[in-house]
Amino acid sequence: MVHITVPPPPLKPSFVELFTPKLVTVLREGYGLRQFRADAIAGLTVAIVALPLSMAIAIASGASPAQGLYTAIIGGFLVSALGGSRFQIGGPAGAFIVLVAATVQQHGMDGLFLAVILSGILLLALGLFRLGSYIRFIPYPVIIGFTAGIAIIIVASQLKDLLGLTLPGTEPGPLGEKLPFLWSAFDTVNLGAVGLALGTIATIAVFRRALPKWPGLLIAVAAASVITALFGLPVATIGSAFGGIPSSLPVPAFPEISLERIGAVLPSAIGFALLGAIESLLSAVVADSMTGRRHRSNCELAAQGVANVASGLFGGISVTGTIARTATNVRAGAHGPVAGILHAAFLLLFILIAAPLASYIPLASLAGVLVVVAWNMVEKHAVIAFFRASRGEAAVFVVTLALTVFRDLTEAIVVGLALGSLLFIHRMSKATAVEAQGEAQWEDRADGDPADRRPYDGAIAANPDVIVYRISGALFFGAAASIGSVLERIPETSRTLILDLSGVPFLDSTGVQMIEGLAAKATRRGVKVVLTGTTHAGRRELFAHGVKPPLVAYEPTIEQALAAAGMARAASPAKA
Repeated sequence: MVHITVPPPPLKPSFVELFTPKLVTVLREGYGLRQFRADAIAGLTVAIVALPLSMAIAIASGASPAQGLYTAIIGGFLVSALGGSRFQIGGPAGAFIVLVAATVQQHGMDGLFLAVILSGILLLALGLFRLGSYIRFIPYPVIIGFTAGIAIIIVASQLKDLLGLTLPGTEPGPLGEKLPFLWSAFDTVNLGAVGLALGTIATIAVFRRALPKWPGLLIAVAAASVITALFGLPVATIGSAFGGIPSSLPVPAFPEISLERIGAVLPSAIGFALLGAIESLLSAVVADSMTGRRHRSNCELAAQGVANVASGLFGGISVTGTIARTATNVRAGAHGPVAGILHAAFLLLFILIAAPLASYIPLASLAGVLVVVAWNMVEKHAVIAFFRASRGEAAVFVVTLALTVFRDLTEAIVVGLALGSLLFIHRMSKATAVEAQGEAQWEDRADGDPADRRPYDGAIAANPDVIVYRISGALFFGAAASIGSVLERIPETSRTLILDLSGVPFLDSTGVQMIEGLAAKATRRGVKVVLTGTTHAGRRELFAHGVKPPLVAYEPTIEQALAAAGMARAASPAKA
């Protein structure tokens, strides 16, 4: 008898280990002046990038520029202090513009604050119940599709400020209504605003290519502000549109709360939580790929939840991990979460000291910043790869993008996920095959491809009463029917059917029911069924559904099953 030693499974991390912030881990490793200097430089670099972005995203979302800064300060501090990633930078993100703007339009600013708080509670629950790992199962074409769709909507939302249009009424939200409405006001184009927007985009592009380490975003916005002030350009600015930025943080306050109001904003809160979970974990994965570190996904979601609750209380908008700012943090040489904390501190310092300067920033320049953000959101190489490699993935991408632009982000994710799942099931069913050896010696595949003639196996050829089926691939509901139709072709002369499952990594209840039906049919015909190569998990599933002796027999290998069948055949005449 051969004894196989199976190594014990690795110990699962405890609850405390799963939810220990990376800040604590970094401080335990030892933290000195050298590490603080690196984090301070990285934090300042990220703050310079986050300053114009936070205001631009807030304005595009229907909020004030100050609310964008509150979100970056409060959310950025808590995400870094409590999160499960060393390098994550939290704050407002372009992906939320559509949802935030729709929520403000439907429920007002007070409704937005309540939705943000509720989304924080949902994110906290997702983390505490350890559901962070399941976010990874959203197909890549779905993620790229809704990201590209959001980028299109962002550009459309900035056309008014890009062109400096004077609108006769409230700008519609849906794209199909927005574009005709903006076109009707095209004769009010402000050439000064157009020039500032194009200049901002060009400046950012030049600095990104020629001087990538320089803060191109901030330089572009600062230059546009100086030009506007010096030449007195008749364009909208933060000062003229919003009255400037307060020089202090607001006092935290609860929005109006009632069951009716919670029910009204709950769909928005679910959308914020779902998108926030996806965006933050994607950002953490990007940071891991750049540094070789590993984040704690559930701890990260819990931190995002706390940050959103706090942001809503301080009058901010949705908080999430931001890919661009996180990548900037890594490239700037950050050592750990202290860099993110300092980034929030630098932004707070700007509010306390330099808030009046923000009044001169032209909205056209911030619109140009968002156009650059939208362009960077679209993964051009991935889109090209979808259309080159797989029509199925290209279809999932197109449907998700179209639903995002013309319908609803949550609907786009749900439909995209369903289509992606169907595509995966179809591919998995094609990857499952069955090889029959015995009298006919044919190999049949579940995808319906022509069978191939197989050479005889000597052991089976010596025993014509035995037929062996070898299954490879997952035996699940997507493949069970086609595999079952192949297996039911048992030759009339067979007395023993050996079903080898050594190549089956996964077996679900539908696959088990197929095997049970096959065994029952074979038994009625006087055919003995032997299962070989089953795993411990597979046997447990089979036994739970009644697929056990005397209905079937179990042997470790095909050779042992053949030997047992040969012995039974040899013993049969003696009994007669």
